[in-house]
Amino acid sequence: MKVAPARMNHLSIAALATLLLHIFPLSLSFTPPHRGGCRLFLDTADTNEWDALLPRGMFYGVTTNPTLLERANEPCTVENLHKLASKALQYTDEFMCQSWGATAEDLFQTGMAISEYDRERVVIKVPVTATGAEAASKLTKAGVRICFTACYNKKQALIAASSGVEYIAPYLGRITDNGKDGYDECRQMQNIVDGLGSGTRILVASLRDADTIAKLAMEGLDTFTFNPDVARELFDEPLTDNAAEEFEEAAARGSTSD
Repeated sequence: MKVAPARMNHLSIAALATLLLHIFPLSLSFTPPHRGGCRLFLDTADTNEWDALLPRGMFYGVTTNPTLLERANEPCTVENLHKLASKALQYTDEFMCQSWGATAEDLFQTGMAISEYDRERVVIKVPVTATGAEAASKLTKAGVRICFTACYNKKQALIAASSGVEYIAPYLGRITDNGKDGYDECRQMQNIVDGLGSGTRILVASLRDADTIAKLAMEGLDTFTFNPDVARELFDEPLTDNAAEEFEEAAARGSTSD
């Protein structure tokens, strides 16, 4: 009879552990010790692509916006963004999603509601407009992490740095589409924040090929978001595939030799 309390205590602990796993799913997120300052983000709201690519371990986070949500047939609601954050953060360190609203107050209230899920790991994106800057100022004071988005001009890096936001996202490909050199514009933005001594990261977006990422990294940029096609292109090297196949063939021969 004297062992019953101890057994009950053991069962209670097991039941509590099971309950906690249901409430807080086991996270697969892991930050490699030698990653350095590099932050790569997967730019999609397609959770099937998350399942395929995030386990590769190279992504610091996931980025989304209302357009990407629409393409993935995901509702643009606070409730659904909390659901998506829960899934993304099982694999990564950050989840970026965009606030919406016609006024600075609307952007602020929506941003507060979205980030309530996890203020340390959810980053709120707002357009780098006058309205967006006002909302970002209020959100920052409330402890919300901010990324200015829809950046098309190097002068906007001044807004980000002086506002003290964590990220600004220039659209390299779209900048080039509109007649400017998107590559050079992003490089100059990095020079601006470095020259000002700002900790704002230049989160290069609208990237259309893996080679551009490599070239920008050589220039000192270290933060990028790109779509699943570009993510797969990073692994597209036939010589590596051939070498890996040769290794496997040699291993198979070795395992059957006398």
